[in-house]
This record gives sequence, C-alpha cells and structure tokens, in this order.
Amino acid sequence: MRHARRHFVGATLLLLGLGAASAAVAAPYPSKPITMVVAYPPGGDTDAMARMYADKLSARLKQPVIVENRPGAGGVVGNTYVGRAAPDGYTLLFTPNPFTVAPMVLRLAPANSYDPLNGFTPVAQTGTQAVILVAHPSAGVKTAKEMIAAAKAGKSFTYGSPGAGSPMHIAGEWLNRAAGVQIQHVPYRGVAPAVNDVVAGHVNFAYVTLGPVAQYINTGKLIALAVTDARRTPLLPNVPTLAELGYKDVVVGAWHGVMAPKGTPADIVKVLNDQLNDIVKMPEIAEKMATFGAAPVGGAPAVLDRVNASDYERLGKVIKEFGITAE
Repeated sequence: MRHARRHFVGATLLLLGLGAASAAVAAPYPSKPITMVVAYPPGGDTDAMARMYADKLSARLKQPVIVENRPGAGGVVGNTYVGRAAPDGYTLLFTPNPFTVAPMVLRLAPANSYDPLNGFTPVAQTGTQAVILVAHPSAGVKTAKEMIAAAKAGKSFTYGSPGAGSPMHIAGEWLNRAAGVQIQHVPYRGVAPAVNDVVAGHVNFAYVTLGPVAQYINTGKLIALAVTDARRTPLLPNVPTLAELGYKDVVVGAWHGVMAPKGTPADIVKVLNDQLNDIVKMPEIAEKMATFGAAPVGGAPAVLDRVNASDYERLGKVIKEFGITAE
C-alpha cells in the first residue's frame, strides 16, 4: 500500500512538472522585458531612434523594451554582445549600417568580433538616412563639380567624417579615386564633432547624415553639394546625387534596422517584424524620423538581409582595394 502511495505521489509530481514545462514552452512571446542594444553612446541619432521604436514596441507588446547602450570599438562591442546572446527574442540590436563594415575596417580576429553577414537574424529595416556632402562657404565652391575642379587645379582641401572606416569615409575616398583628386580626410569620433568643425570652417567639407546638418543648410551656414545615396532625398530634392554627376559607382547610403541573434525562431521574428512594420507606418514616426533626415522603410526581414549583403559586397571591395582601415 505504501509503495502504491509512493508511486502515485511520484507520478503526480511528474505530471505537475510536465505541465509546468509545457506552460513555460507555450508562454506567448514576449513574456518578460526585452533588451534593445545600441552599440553607441546615448544622445546620437541611433540612440534617439532606438528609444522611439522601443517605446512603441513596449506599448504594443505589453512588455518593457529597454534600450541598453554598449558603445566601444566603432560598434563592435555592442554588436558582438548581441551576436553571442541567447536567440530567444529577448536581446535585440538596433543598428545603423556601420554594422556591416566595422569588422572589415578594424581587421579584428573573429574571436574579438562578429560576422555581419551570417552571424545574425535580420528582423526589419526601419529606415534610411541620406548621406550628404556639405561645404563650408569659405571653401569657395557651391557644387561638387566646382569642388572637384578646384581640387584638380591644385587647391588644398580637407573633408571630415564621423570616423576612419565609416561609410562616410568610404564615400570620401571613393569619390577621391573616381574624380582623380586627393582631398585630405580628417576623421572624427562621431557625427557631432565632424559637424561642429565643418560649421566652424576647420575643415572645408564633410560627409555626414542629413539630420545633424539640416539646420545649417537651411540657414546658409553650410552648402549641400551632393547626396551619396543612389537617389535624391525628398528632404533636399534639388541636391543631385554623385551618380547623377557622373560618378555612377560612388553610392553609399545610410540605413538602420533591427537584428536578432542567429537562430532566433521564425515565429518570434515574425512577431517583431509585424509590429515594426506597423510602427513605421505611423505618421508620427515618419514626422519624427524626418527630423533626423531619415525616412521609414519596413518590409520583410529579407529586405534588411539584402541591403546588408549588398553593402558587405560593394563596400567590402572598396575597403580592400583602397586599404581603408580604422586604425
């Protein structure tokens, strides 16, 4: 009798354990807070947009979405952290496109870095940002053609970028090569100091995203010479692309999106993708993004996968050919 009772109690506990395990497996996603990592310091465009999306996701998913800044090594620290996180949907990465090229220009060993092409699960491309070539009025040019003509005539110029090895640095060196000029690169640690110095006239030109320089273009403190994207930006419809000016291969845009660790289940990716696609369609999101010189994109995870792979191939070739590094 005692043996039968012991067997009954054991079976009951086993069934209770299996029931608890089933409930845990069946718990709808998300059932706890989500961390959205930004691999840059607080205060920049990337951080601000991440917080905007995190707020909207929190409201829609009924769980906190907490932005965590993990800066360092041009984004490698935060990106690597997410790439090694559990693929359960509770650690995400909000990233701009330096994500794709940072391991190439830093030339880090795989143990200290991440694989931008195969090491993550794309979730959604949230938007694009126009990259603009701007000039200080003291440079004495009002168009990119005038800048190139003056450089070819022997005038010494400098251009700033948000950092050595950044997409903007790549754009500057690519145009130098395509146009047959040598405008000296001056790297900065981020967009803000590059903008500050071109506004002050310490460098003649700068390649930066539109948001931080829009006010200076509007007031005449800076002159927009060209867009480095494939298409003109509707925010500056009269500014031509470098491709329109004859430099068809010089195309470097800026994008941002959400990545998850490789192996994140498809059903979780779908939940996040569906929500982000709804968010990018909100009028207030488009309005806020315009203040950063950005436009919403959205679409399936494959959209982000394609743009990331395209940058990896195109910009990777330029990085190798020109020997561009962030050292």
